[in-house]
Amino acid sequence: MSKKLRIIAFYLPQFHQIPENDEWWGKGFTEWTNVGKAKPLFKGHYQPRVPADLGYYDLRLPETREAQAQMAKKHGIEGFCYWHYWFGNGKELLERPFNEVLKSGKPDYSFCLGWANHSWKAKTWIIGGEDKILIEQKYPGIEDYSNHFFSVLPAFQDKRYIRVKNKPLFIIWDPDDFPDISLFIKHWNVLAKSNGLDGIYFVAYSLIRKNISNYLEMGFDSVTFDFISELFKSRSLFYKVFFKACNLFLSVPKVINYNQYIKVVLKNFEVIDNIFPCILPNYDHSPRSGKHAWVLTNATPDNFGKLLESLLIKVRQKRNEENIIFIKSWNEWGEGNYLEPDLKYGDGYLVKIHELLDKYGTDLS
Repeated sequence: MSKKLRIIAFYLPQFHQIPENDEWWGKGFTEWTNVGKAKPLFKGHYQPRVPADLGYYDLRLPETREAQAQMAKKHGIEGFCYWHYWFGNGKELLERPFNEVLKSGKPDYSFCLGWANHSWKAKTWIIGGEDKILIEQKYPGIEDYSNHFFSVLPAFQDKRYIRVKNKPLFIIWDPDDFPDISLFIKHWNVLAKSNGLDGIYFVAYSLIRKNISNYLEMGFDSVTFDFISELFKSRSLFYKVFFKACNLFLSVPKVINYNQYIKVVLKNFEVIDNIFPCILPNYDHSPRSGKHAWVLTNATPDNFGKLLESLLIKVRQKRNEENIIFIKSWNEWGEGNYLEPDLKYGDGYLVKIHELLDKYGTDLS
């Protein structure tokens, strides 16, 4: 019997207006504001990127969310991992799209949550922003951890929630920033079991490559890496000096060919339990960061397909429930990092996923 290979795409809920962004950046600011203003910074630089089938959507509209889910499901993506923002003391942001998905029961499409546990800084969302904190990520202690758990418990109990070993899968973006992480994990597992769950399947999203045992000791079940930081840190001294000069005199950002990214991922990914690969179909942070951005050139659907196929072959060796590949992302347009159709490649990235899943025996019906 063929295995059902599991692909989960990260989902950014930033595409709707909120009072905080109105205050910080001006009335009506969303991720589309930066996307629409982007300009090419070097010859052949693919900017601006313009959405095709779904347009410049607003995630407050259920029709948009339904269209996204239908598109993803059609091409074999198991579900979305919605980024979830809990800053401590009950403070959330960008929660509306997912809350409406949860309460309405629509779309009927699988999901899980990833806690984006980081402070928001001014320069995160806009070129030229000051390096100041807009809202700080806090870890107030056990009472807040309980409140956080009960705020997401309805999601964990939803039949659509993605599970591993019958446990809801929950990702933590930056475990190394969380001083009480082991206490948090233990506490949530106790609360989960006392509320009818088998526990929580915790996945660490590590920003730097570390020994997996470090995360397992914290209490995580698995780890995922995307290797983008290591890719840019691994550049040769010549390459670093050359692009430093290009940046200084020509305002050219840090650029690396996608084929080099493929080599780094395949060299470093280990086919062992407790590690899930996370891959980028494309990456270009210049709408947010301008000349200070990291950019992957030659990030085409065909090259993405080469990387995905190599990893599908590898993860097929894993147990059926744990043969997961994360893709970052479904819709990170401000990072030039998305699967959704654009004017240049259409639905090329999605078609490539569909072709490869079909090739390796996953039932897409």
